[in-house]
Amino acid sequence: MKRTDIMIAGCGCAGLYCALHMDPRREIMIITKSDIKSSDSFLAQGGMCMLKSESDYESFFEDTLRAGHYENDRQSVDIMIRSSADVVKDLLSYGVDFQKDEKGNLEYTREGGHSENRIVFHADTTGKEITEKLLKEAGKRKNITIYEYTAMLDILSDRNECFGVILRRPDGTVEPVLADYTVWATGGVGGLYAHSTNFPHLTGDALAIAIRHGIELKDIDYVQIHPTTFYSEKEEGRSFLISESVRGEGAKLYDRKMKRFVNELLPRDRLSAAIYEQMEKDGTEYVWEDLRTIPREEIRSHFPNIAEHCTQKGYDVEKECIPIVPAQHYFMGGVRVNHQSRTSMKRLYAIGETACNGVHGKNRLASNSLLESLVFAKRAALEISETYHPAGAFCADQNQLEEIRRQSDMLETKNRELVKDEMKKAALERKKVC
Repeated sequence: MKRTDIMIAGCGCAGLYCALHMDPRREIMIITKSDIKSSDSFLAQGGMCMLKSESDYESFFEDTLRAGHYENDRQSVDIMIRSSADVVKDLLSYGVDFQKDEKGNLEYTREGGHSENRIVFHADTTGKEITEKLLKEAGKRKNITIYEYTAMLDILSDRNECFGVILRRPDGTVEPVLADYTVWATGGVGGLYAHSTNFPHLTGDALAIAIRHGIELKDIDYVQIHPTTFYSEKEEGRSFLISESVRGEGAKLYDRKMKRFVNELLPRDRLSAAIYEQMEKDGTEYVWEDLRTIPREEIRSHFPNIAEHCTQKGYDVEKECIPIVPAQHYFMGGVRVNHQSRTSMKRLYAIGETACNGVHGKNRLASNSLLESLVFAKRAALEISETYHPAGAFCADQNQLEEIRRQSDMLETKNRELVKDEMKKAALERKKVC
């Protein structure tokens, strides 16, 4: 049976950053369900929050709590904010090219829900810039190997202890891989929705496995709708995001009569609700967003990718408004973890959008996702490295393996239905309590 020291399922920014902070003496196997660039980390446009100075701490903390309806885990929020400068320092050392002024100082932008400019960015492709540099750094490490088109089907476990995973290779072969520690970084649940900014293959695989194994979940009914994605009459595989930073830099939202109807810098859930309300009043499937309020040079330097996409769809953002509509964007819930990203099962960790440490509460503040993913990925890596001890002997359940081999082609469909049902149950339970 194949064996590795550490198994990481997912190669977005959380999985990669976690691997880079593991003890370099440990062999790390990273698997990804698709190709290495088809993670939502690549799609993050706006940027990443950072504590610029101690004077901004209280404001940053309050903005995060207000966006989360004060349901946030306050210790998680404090850890995230206090760790932000350290994360940015790491990323700069990997060569991440955040926007700087003529003196070489970091520049900051602002998004909805923020009372200050505190977001570092790289044009409108910040996630791509960060993840590409993490991939490049991982490629230099002899102890890290990445396997594309390799899906996690289940975990190997006994008495609430994880001993590795059961995976499916690109050729369809199903096999177990033993690991002393396993880290889930499988992303969110956008693939469960007809309209989402996520890649469609992100369907909550880790959640389904957690449900089957009795691993604790948290807030799985908390799903964020992004207020502004490009509206298209044609079916698209993925909704194209119009970054929050666009509104942070001055873009306006109009109804069908081209009248402004809302404060564009409201937190995402409130702004999405206002847009849906306006669409219902107007009897339309979209509202308008006006980028002409932003200086032309700012559009070309800060939002070139967005402008190019709109051009391809027949809209010149420097001359006309674009149609936008809300779409599923982010998953605040997930596998319950502590402040070191440890799950309720021994030797199993969860990070990134897969995990829920309570930092976001009911609704995520813009540009906290990349930061939270990286902060708690590093904490997982450090705890594993500092407390590392090999797993005991494990004998795979041959009946489990054979059952998974028989059902491997149908398993994803079953997992999707399992997760959707559990999310509905959680939502109903919350309504009863309220």
